[in-house]
Amino acid sequence: MLYYSGTISEMGEVHRGNTVTDFMEQERNRGITIASACVSFPWRNNIINLVDTPGHIDFTMEVELSLKAMDSAVVVLDASAGVEAQTVTVWNQADRHELPRIVYANKCDRNDASVDICLQSLRDSFEIQPLLLNYPVRRKNILEGIVDIVNLEEIFWSNRDNFTKKIIDKSHSLYDDLLEMRDKLTDSLATLDDTLADIVLCKESLSDVTPGDLVGALRRVTIAQKGIPVLCGSSYKNIGVQMLMDAVADLLPSPIDSQRYQVYSHFGNNLAARVFKIIHDKQRGPITFLRLYSGHIEKGQKVYNADQEKSEVVGKLLLANAMDFEEVPRVSRGYLVAVTGLKEAVTGDLICSSSSIVKTVKDKIKHSSKSSNTSDDVFRSNSHIPDPVFFCSVEPPSQAYQIRLDKALTELQREDPSLSVSFNAQTGQTVLAGMGELHLEIIRDRIKTEYNVDVYLGPLQIIYKEQLMSEATETVVIKNSVGSHNQMVTLTMSLRPGNKKDILILDLSKDSGSNLAHVSQQHLNAIKRGIQSALLHGPLLSSPVKTV
Repeated sequence: MLYYSGTISEMGEVHRGNTVTDFMEQERNRGITIASACVSFPWRNNIINLVDTPGHIDFTMEVELSLKAMDSAVVVLDASAGVEAQTVTVWNQADRHELPRIVYANKCDRNDASVDICLQSLRDSFEIQPLLLNYPVRRKNILEGIVDIVNLEEIFWSNRDNFTKKIIDKSHSLYDDLLEMRDKLTDSLATLDDTLADIVLCKESLSDVTPGDLVGALRRVTIAQKGIPVLCGSSYKNIGVQMLMDAVADLLPSPIDSQRYQVYSHFGNNLAARVFKIIHDKQRGPITFLRLYSGHIEKGQKVYNADQEKSEVVGKLLLANAMDFEEVPRVSRGYLVAVTGLKEAVTGDLICSSSSIVKTVKDKIKHSSKSSNTSDDVFRSNSHIPDPVFFCSVEPPSQAYQIRLDKALTELQREDPSLSVSFNAQTGQTVLAGMGELHLEIIRDRIKTEYNVDVYLGPLQIIYKEQLMSEATETVVIKNSVGSHNQMVTLTMSLRPGNKKDILILDLSKDSGSNLAHVSQQHLNAIKRGIQSALLHGPLLSSPVKTV
């Protein structure tokens, strides 16, 4: 995409370790994406902000944080495998953020690639309506091009830079099959889009519907998340990439079409931006990546962090191209921008113009008809941080490196919320917990290469969880005498197996409610913290007790 947009002059290759978005040493050595990378490029009078995210499950937090800042997503499938386990994870993340998306079936040059299997796996896995927009053309078992179902065109690439289009007419051997596929696409779209259904009723046949009508319907259906466009190609063979870029521009929502921007409409022309990524640069210090939803931000501007309730001054504004940065004086809504100078911000924080603006917006939301949902969407980060799966001890080579190690762990944990760092008082060891063996290996490598501390990781251990098998209720009566007054408190607690998440419910029935009214919020919070602390260590293995 960067090459075809003219952003770079030479294509990178994963196996050569010279791709733009895989910039970390560990990524280039292993040939995988570890950290998300932001790039922006022009295409057909549009600016596309792209965030390349990892595919490995150990780095799923990078995907989660990136999706919070996006308006839509492109889900890449291996055409020879269809939907895989991690595809389901990413798809569910996109569902949670209600993102419109398109699917790109890559690696269609492989002999075992099958578009039909990809389509069926999408139906079976997600119960969705896939809408096939093009189809690979193979001759003598070699991928030569694709067929555009919407425009009835055959597209062939003579080299990576040049392709030719040819209209498929009635004399073409593929005409009947292609027309049947187009009619099927039109019929499927008409059932999902009322505007196209009205157009179809005015036509003599489905084949009379124009490409423009189909593209318009595809855009409406995609943004409404009623159907999923599917495109085919081979990025390695440079076939179909331009068509994918066209689909991004034509079918996915622009910032003004995105539901996220409607949520931030109460800010008007005032700044509202969300932190979605943080990295640490040796020269610039912490670099905070923001997505601007309203207003603008300028170099040297004083901003207010609504979550931390602190004001800070922005240093430089940087437009990111992976790890290359271009300094700019001002950025407006819709853009992704990296800023220096924010030392208190963490991922998910809301950055605004001032505390008074935050108060005004909260008052507006309070009096709006959708106050509850809107307030949650604006003033809560709602990041889904998965529970760690493995843990191990970490030790510096000598005590002289402890301060440097502590700094490294603090910065890495700020960058990656799925990395947990704790201190075991019994063993006197620092404990790392993460999403998997690879995750912790990468953390070790980064500490060595970026902070020059060759740490030792102890044996990897699984983080087990304990779960209730049946409901349990306990009542405790506490009696005390203060002078001549006898006091008695009765506490009843019930624990029962839950479904998906832990829920703490106070009994607000008439009798209990009147009693709770005499308990201060400070004491209720202390009770809640005590319960949560007790659930961290179960009776079997001293492991966390979940779904209570």
